[in-house]
Amino acid sequence: ERVKEMLAAEPRLLNAANEWGPGDTETALQGAAHTGRREIAEYLLGRGAPMEICTAAALGRRAELEAMLAADPEAIHSRGAHGIPLLSHAAFSGDAALVADLYGRGARDGESMALANAVSAGHKAIVAWLLEYGDPDVAWKNWQGKTALDVALAEGNTPIADLLRAYGAETSEAGQ
Repeated sequence: ERVKEMLAAEPRLLNAANEWGPGDTETALQGAAHTGRREIAEYLLGRGAPMEICTAAALGRRAELEAMLAADPEAIHSRGAHGIPLLSHAAFSGDAALVADLYGRGARDGESMALANAVSAGHKAIVAWLLEYGDPDVAWKNWQGKTALDVALAEGNTPIADLLRAYGAETSEAGQ
């Protein structure tokens, strides 16, 4: 609702980019995509924000993603705002087959962040796929200093926490 209010008051915000630093800009749509805020991303797209490959991956929009990759196969190595890799966005899609496909096509950067994103979104199938077929660092910490296991425990997601533990994951306090 807050996004709707802000756009009603300032329509130019739809495609405005915030500058975080040299070469690091972020639109509202990019922010929604890299944080897994599907409802906000869909709303912004509906208002006319342009679709980008990382957003298509985060939303699991296969047709648009395929068209973008057909037009530019090197886009498999794309990064969104803050340099966040395509695979990390795809983890929010909830589509383990999509994550596997992108990974198989070369989207390997950001595996550890992808794992953390899948955990935070509660996508157990993606967590399982990344642990079994990828090589994420289960000790990797997000911007809050939390491991994937910390996130799973905070969310009360015991099945994902148990899966992470089976692959040697520990909480951030365990390594201190």
